[in-house]
Amino acid sequence: MGKATILVVEDDLHLMEGIRDILEINEYEVLTATHGHAGMEVLQRQPVPPDLIVSDIMMPHMDGYAFFEAVRATDAWIAIPFIFLTAKGERDDIRRGKRMGAEDYVVKPFSADDLLVAVSAKLDRKRQLDAVAQGSITEIKRNILTILNHEMRTPLTYVVAYADMLSREGPELGLNDMRAFLRGINAGANRLRRLVETFILLVELETGEATATYAWRRQPMADFSGLLQNVRQKYTDIAVEKSLHLEFEEAPALPSVMVDQDYLSAAVECLVDNAIKFTDQPERPVRVQVTPSGGGVAIAVQDKGRGIPPRELEHIFETFYQIDRAKYEDQGAGSGLAIVSAVVRLHQGKVEVSSVPGEGSTFTIYLPRAAED
Repeated sequence: MGKATILVVEDDLHLMEGIRDILEINEYEVLTATHGHAGMEVLQRQPVPPDLIVSDIMMPHMDGYAFFEAVRATDAWIAIPFIFLTAKGERDDIRRGKRMGAEDYVVKPFSADDLLVAVSAKLDRKRQLDAVAQGSITEIKRNILTILNHEMRTPLTYVVAYADMLSREGPELGLNDMRAFLRGINAGANRLRRLVETFILLVELETGEATATYAWRRQPMADFSGLLQNVRQKYTDIAVEKSLHLEFEEAPALPSVMVDQDYLSAAVECLVDNAIKFTDQPERPVRVQVTPSGGGVAIAVQDKGRGIPPRELEHIFETFYQIDRAKYEDQGAGSGLAIVSAVVRLHQGKVEVSSVPGEGSTFTIYLPRAAED
């Protein structure tokens, strides 16, 4: 493990040099700046952000609080721990920094040990958080590779096998056989497309990119007919293949809710996809209803399928989780409900499920009424 890098921002040159010497003697790499603007310039020049920032509060040009806010406003630096140096030691001063999110305060005058204990504690905590984050990323990668290995083989086999047969036997095939082969290729291609789209959306949601997208793309909506029509078009043929009845119902005069239509549509599609997938008996309905609820809107997707065992309910919104996958050999990445949960959080709503094993399930998304300007 390499040396930790610490940025020290302090306008008192003698104190800054003293802090730098203390840290370098204890084998830290040290960057220095005399005020907030200079600190920002140092950060911008570094290919890798420092591991910790130690900053004075009372400085010319840009004080410590303004510097802190500028650092936190940049995504690449948002996770850098921050220690304030202050000669005040006043409660209001400390409360302000802690409300802003500063990790610690060191009050002047301080000893070398005081500084080193604070620095060591914050760096240890950062290493712990980094390890947890890296572990989560590694687990996501492992799950994605497992799902890709499982999910991509079958549709690729369809596409490659049917394409190969068309290539070799095309001139001798009748029209019905050729149509059957093309349906097989189309089914495999569509399944691959859905899988790729699911993972792209999942990455957007897991990385937080979707938050910024939602912020600029959201709009008030009181008419859900277009959304429902898109879902109907995508899933009618799939429902017909399983001899299921896909039903849609939208109440009149719905209140306006603030939505990103693309993300919300993806969440509803995930629920409909699951409802069809987990309904094994033919001639059963899959019903989508949009109704007013609590001043906002409720979107309920109901099926008469397998239902969910009570012991599984607390896990079903976890990424890549599937119920009895080995037993049922269900298709899909097991990420649909994780997507639903993340999309609902973006919309500041909630999702609830009621289910009876052997009788079916109902998932309901609740969206709050759009705030009036």
